[in-house]
Formats: sequence, C-alpha cells, structure tokens
Amino acid sequence: MPPETWYEPRENAQGYRVVVQDAGAGYRHVVTPGEVRDRLAMLPAEFTADLQIVQLSRMTRKKRSMPLYGMQWGPSIYLYPIEESLVESYSHPPTPAQLTEARMYGGHWEPAGSGGWRLVWTMEAVKDFYLNNILLHELGHLLDNRNTRTVDRERYAEWFAVHYGYLPTQPARRGKATG
Repeated sequence: MPPETWYEPRENAQGYRVVVQDAGAGYRHVVTPGEVRDRLAMLPAEFTADLQIVQLSRMTRKKRSMPLYGMQWGPSIYLYPIEESLVESYSHPPTPAQLTEARMYGGHWEPAGSGGWRLVWTMEAVKDFYLNNILLHELGHLLDNRNTRTVDRERYAEWFAVHYGYLPTQPARRGKATG
C-alpha cells in the first residue's frame, strides 16, 4: 500500500498539478500552491519534467508519531503541515544535523520543560525551509535515478536541496537578516 493518496502516473503528462488537502485541526500548510509553482519555476524545466503531483497533505495520527515534512512517492511529492503555532514539540534533543538545518533556514531550537525540546519558526523562516529545502529535497529524490541505497539517496537529496535551494537563495536570506 502506498503511504499516501496514490496518483496513477499519467503517460505523456504535461506539467504537474498541486492538490491541497485540509491540513487538519491544529495544523496549517505553510506554503501555497502559487508559492510552490513559483519556486519550481525557478529551476530548469527538465527538473520538473517527470513531476506530476505536489500535494499539500493532511496531518494524520501516524504522521504525528514520526515527524515528517515531506515525502516523494513515484512522480508525486507530498508536503505535510505543521502545528498552527509554528512551534514543534519533541521529546528528545535535536541532533547536530537538525540544529544546523533549522539554523540555516531561521528555525530556533529551545529546551522545554521535562527534558523536551521545541523547534520554533516564524512564518517567513518556515516558508523558506519548505520551499528551499523540503520541496527541493523531495524533488531530488524524484530526479535520483542512480542511487539505490537509502543512505546514498538521502545524501543526493540533501545535496540537491542545498545546491538548488539553499545556496541560490543565500543572498536574499542574508539581506533579510541584516536589512
């Protein structure tokens, strides 16, 4: 069973479509279909040639139990909502990689009571995170037709998101921090 709504791949599909599901009580989508389209339009057309669906998915109980921002399945990318408050709660401290990734996009980790942790976003920072990291990371998975091992696929998707998402948008991010 696919882990999401399965969209049957279309032969000779021309372009992709954005599907929006209700985020669910207490959750919100942080990007709009227009923002997704605008961000993908900044990439070479061949990068989105095989993409057929970008779905802003609903939150489910299963997804709440394992934090997940996005997923690629076949020719589809799924982006998951986050808490309406833009504050995510975790029972364990962040890994060094999680600390670095959040810092790159403007997220802030802070300790919470009873050994828990919170990841706090502003709307501007979380949009940047989704559009320039999560969306492009998942697109990297779609484009990766060489790697078969999970570790190699993740490494490629992370490289793709940094190379085509984070680095090209660095000047704008610095301008917001100083301006």
